[in-house]
Amino acid sequence: MFNLSDNVRKVNLINRRLFIVTAAKVIVFLGLSSRLYSLQVKDRNKYLTLSDKNRIRESKLPPIRGEFKDFFGKTIAGNNEVYQLHIIPEQVEDFRHVSLRLKSILNMSERQFQKLLKKKNEVKPWDTIVVSDNLSWEQFSRVNNYLYELTGVKSVLSITRIYPHKENFTHVLGYVSQANEKDLIENEHIKEKFVPGLRVGKTGLEKAFEKELLGVNDIQRFEVNAYGKKVNQIELQKGSKGKDIRLTLDTEIQKYCSELLKERAGSICVMDIYTGEIIAMQSSPSFDPNLFLFGINEDDWQLIRNNPLKPLVNKTISGKYSPGSTIKPIVALSALENGIVNPQFTIKCEGKVEMYGQTYHCWKDKGHGFVSLKNAMKQSCDIYFYEIARRLGVDRLSETAKKFGLGERVFDNLFQNEKKGLVPNTQWKKNALGGGWLLGETMITGIGQGYIQTTPIQLCLMTAQIANGGYKIYPKITVEENNNYFDKFTPLFKNQKNIKIIQDSIYSSTNEVMGTSYSSRINNLKYRFAGKTGTAQVKRITEEERELDLKTSEIPYEQRDHALYVAYGPTKNPRYALSIIIEHGGSGGTTAAPIAKKLFKVIIDRHKLREEAKHNKFLDI
Repeated sequence: MFNLSDNVRKVNLINRRLFIVTAAKVIVFLGLSSRLYSLQVKDRNKYLTLSDKNRIRESKLPPIRGEFKDFFGKTIAGNNEVYQLHIIPEQVEDFRHVSLRLKSILNMSERQFQKLLKKKNEVKPWDTIVVSDNLSWEQFSRVNNYLYELTGVKSVLSITRIYPHKENFTHVLGYVSQANEKDLIENEHIKEKFVPGLRVGKTGLEKAFEKELLGVNDIQRFEVNAYGKKVNQIELQKGSKGKDIRLTLDTEIQKYCSELLKERAGSICVMDIYTGEIIAMQSSPSFDPNLFLFGINEDDWQLIRNNPLKPLVNKTISGKYSPGSTIKPIVALSALENGIVNPQFTIKCEGKVEMYGQTYHCWKDKGHGFVSLKNAMKQSCDIYFYEIARRLGVDRLSETAKKFGLGERVFDNLFQNEKKGLVPNTQWKKNALGGGWLLGETMITGIGQGYIQTTPIQLCLMTAQIANGGYKIYPKITVEENNNYFDKFTPLFKNQKNIKIIQDSIYSSTNEVMGTSYSSRINNLKYRFAGKTGTAQVKRITEEERELDLKTSEIPYEQRDHALYVAYGPTKNPRYALSIIIEHGGSGGTTAAPIAKKLFKVIIDRHKLREEAKHNKFLDI
């Protein structure tokens, strides 16, 4: 029998439980209401924006790259139409089946097929996969015949880089290839414009002017459904092509330089001695930059990489060579400027000279007899220049050489791979090698051997500044730069008469009997030029080898001397300077000077065209 107190306790228990349940419902309701208020009222704008972002997508298309033009407005690095094949995974029902069909249609290798499958796993469903960025016309036609059954596959007409002159401008322009992770890290501009398959400059001017060339992307905005599939294009924002850059180079002269250097390792530079404009700048051997556009194959890469003549090296700005006797005009000028000798200073050359137990040889075994400055320059007498270098000292020689452009980058930081070379002095040796400077080192520096290292472009600049009367010029390779003539307020001399003495001496070397390049002279005043030969040893000659007196053809290739030549012309009214180096070419007089003879005729014949082009309003030069 239940009593009253038991009933009361049960009622109270039930009431408490009902209260707890009711309270919990109220708390949950209030929480839901608060959250709904937050979502719909307080954070309305935030989630509206997020909703739009989920609904509207944006994609960038590759920007159109600016072109390089030569001085006359001819395209030397342009753009070309290419056929591409794309897949959008979200539109493909069976990706593997479609991939197998494409493998059959395009005759893809197993490696290419597996690469395609791998790409699919690396991208988002709505991202585009580039199956091929350079279809042949045959492949493009074949795949278009099957597009009706290949859902999600589309053929695309796109734009890519093209180098119409192939290897002729490679070391100046460089080349483009697909942007990699390093490019994105190092260049914010590339990172901003990046799209899959974007090609950017890897070397040369393509890399130097990347920002100007790259252009602005087209931007496509479109609406997607809940699955991310495109349902409607909302907007297409047109970008802009990159800036076209006009260079000072003359394509015809550049191509001719390439022909003259065919099957040789070396360099040719041609420069306007007043404006500093680079007319030609060729390094040999070269390679076809078009090979890198879509990824170079292994065979082509190994052929280029393993070529013993080193086609990957831009010898014009990166090759460091002993200048040999081409340095003698600077040695003589420095001696004149510092009052060490005068033009009548004479010594007797007997073929060799002894100094502190060391023998220093002249290139002519029996010697040149009594020679003054002019005759010593004309015949390139080593004994004469040993003596004036000894009297001058390396520090004063170094100062003059640097004034005329040796030992410093000619283009500042325009080319990443340009080398400074080396013009030594006593302080340099102490800092770099921890030793004192020796007199014998001064003497061999006086004939362009020893520690001194120059680049071909530096030798061209040196010659140009001697030719223009001794004034500083600033070499340029783009016509957008300041084209003012040389700075008349920056003379490189103390007494201009000394420059005239050097010019006369160089003239005699080419145009007077017994001159080292007399056989390459041109009698016609229109084409006549003045130049200095150089022969740079690549190894020390032993007494045994000196006695054998071997011909160049009898010496192993890698042990042969480098052949050099610097010149300017026409001599009546000088306008152009050049430098030529043929690696392991032997004598500068027999190998390099004859090239200059051929080249000056072309350079001077094209001078009138160049002057006319400067005033041609259609070329905007």
